[in-house]
Amino acid sequence: MRRLLLLLLAVASLAAAGAVADLARPAATASQTVTIGKTGYKPTSVSIQTGDAVLFSNTDTVAHTVDFKSTTGVKCPATPLVVQAGQSASCTFASAGKFNFTDPAGKGKNFRGTVNVATPLATTLAVAPKTAPYGRKVTLSGALASKLSGQQLQVLALQCGATTPTKLASVTTTTGGAFTYQAQPLKATQYSVQSKGLTSVAVGVSVMPRLRLGKTGKHKFSLHVSAGDSFAGKYATFQRYRSSTKRWVNVKRVLLRANTTGVAPTVITSAAFRSAIKSGVKVRATLGAKQVGSCYLAARSNTIRS
Repeated sequence: MRRLLLLLLAVASLAAAGAVADLARPAATASQTVTIGKTGYKPTSVSIQTGDAVLFSNTDTVAHTVDFKSTTGVKCPATPLVVQAGQSASCTFASAGKFNFTDPAGKGKNFRGTVNVATPLATTLAVAPKTAPYGRKVTLSGALASKLSGQQLQVLALQCGATTPTKLASVTTTTGGAFTYQAQPLKATQYSVQSKGLTSVAVGVSVMPRLRLGKTGKHKFSLHVSAGDSFAGKYATFQRYRSSTKRWVNVKRVLLRANTTGVAPTVITSAAFRSAIKSGVKVRATLGAKQVGSCYLAARSNTIRS
């Protein structure tokens, strides 16, 4: 009997520990964070979409409570949600609406907050491919949450380095609210769709400059780099393939210069250079991450024989 009692106590202790761990574990899908300090919640109002979660992070030295006035469509580890000092916990919202919450022990307006939950404009949104060489088109596709056909959507693009998105085109939804659009990104870009004041989540595509290596004569080579930005003053690396080790090895660095043959929006930078490398060797050129900057991915050229 005593052995059974000890076993039951051990199981209960493990369950309690698990509950505490679950409460302290942040949600991986949290799209907004509310911190709880000595002076209250910050921010006191957040906006999300259905299916998203809000993470409540207690930075105070005492426990705080997140008590929702209405819990319909709200899933928290506990109701009301008590967040211990230095811990975090999240709540997921399955229904659209305005959800008010308070800390009953707190004083002042900053201990009252609101989660505004909106129905997402699009239930699905994707871009393919997610990585593209410069000049290649990508396909944006998705479906409206309303599943209505014949709806007008604005396709928006936020290019790397820009602060506001630009309108690319208007598309009309088809059966089931589906829509597609082909875009040609100049650099890393975030795409979204907008309708009637609602904007979807954004999906991104990464872009690599397009490198073209050619042989212009004995020990003479040319390199052209096409992108939406100039790489004049940057360095490409000329490489040869070492068959004995099956590795590419660096031969020399090549300075890129401005070229006037590019047709807007394409900007071409190029280099003409010499190399004493023997004939018949596989060679290529690369443009590394430090050279392309934050708006592009590192890239490599076609392979030719020296």
